[in-house]
Amino acid sequence: MLRGLSAFPLTPTDEQGIDYAAYAALVARLAAAGVDSIGALGSTGGYAYLTREQRAHAAKIAVEAADGVPVMVGIGALRTTHVLALAEDAQKAGARGVLLAPVSYQPLTDDEVFGLYEDVTRELSVPLCVYDNPRTTQVRFTDELHGRVARLPNVASIKIPAVSGDAVQARARIDALRAVIPGTVTIGVSGDWAAVRSLNAGCDAWYSVFGGMFPQAALVIARAAQAGRTAWATELSDALEPLWTLFRRHGSLRVMSAIASHLGLTKEPNLPRPLRGLDDAARRDVVAVLDVLGLTA
Repeated sequence: MLRGLSAFPLTPTDEQGIDYAAYAALVARLAAAGVDSIGALGSTGGYAYLTREQRAHAAKIAVEAADGVPVMVGIGALRTTHVLALAEDAQKAGARGVLLAPVSYQPLTDDEVFGLYEDVTRELSVPLCVYDNPRTTQVRFTDELHGRVARLPNVASIKIPAVSGDAVQARARIDALRAVIPGTVTIGVSGDWAAVRSLNAGCDAWYSVFGGMFPQAALVIARAAQAGRTAWATELSDALEPLWTLFRRHGSLRVMSAIASHLGLTKEPNLPRPLRGLDDAARRDVVAVLDVLGLTA
């Protein structure tokens, strides 16, 4: 399941709660496009800003709207007891996998990170994807820590940040990580603007914010990389550089929020406070980029 394109949609949320009808429609679009899996309640899904009850209901809606496409549900939280409760809710909703970032306020030691995954995987009956997201969590996985965690039961994938460097360096990085984890554990990449480099270097999955809004375009890139058509995959990704520039400048969540409302897929506002949408100038930039790239639906 944790291979190919895993599309991560926005969870449209305002101070009255989640717009479940819009959320279901966003998920259904991804399923209809033929994505390999759907990542519900990831970072783009705003999981950290939602209550347990909201997250449980969103997981249920996602599974129903996915119409058989596997759904992976984010279960990150500050306390292990809360993570375990969220994992139970996700499994009851029918999630085929869970995504866990080591969310922290106090800095976590490697042993504490390992202990979190050890406690959670002991109770799981579905595959788990390790979310390596140092920018958000301030947890920096070493390969040694990845190797320890990857050998726990039910760990099935690692979601890593985009790999820096040229093609040779990217291949060396992926090979080094693969050398310390079991062969049954896949490696997936996030960071859409540089993801193609990691896909071409041998990553098994693309955990994609872009795919959560434009699944057809993302599928073309993912399938090209999977087929070994590295030059074509790179060319397709490079053509999206105007959008990648906006991602880097404003953050992919805020850009996707603006796109969702511009395309009429969600109401406005669609982000939970204290998050705010882009200002008028930035929105005009987003609309201009969509027009140039032909990303209008």
